[in-house]
Amino acid sequence: MPRPMPRPTTAQITYGSVTVVFSTLAMLLLSQTSSGVGIAVIALAALGLGLLVALTVPFPKPAAPAARTLPAPTEERVPAQRGVLAESVASETAAHS
Repeated sequence: MPRPMPRPTTAQITYGSVTVVFSTLAMLLLSQTSSGVGIAVIALAALGLGLLVALTVPFPKPAAPAARTLPAPTEERVPAQRGVLAESVASETAAHS
């Protein structure tokens, strides 16, 4: 089964959008075109350039798994819990008697 495509990051969207806006303005100013076809070609070229820039921004690397911390040794933890449990059971049975 193919892996799902990762979502674009904020940086990718920002860089792509800024590239589209500025490259469109620059090409329109430099070409000085006023025809609808020329403007459409420039807009499509700017969109393609913005997409290229957005796709070349690297994806963040997945976070490394956190180091596993081992719990405290059971011989230190369990007797204390058993003692508390034994006291509560003893007090509970004494209350019911």
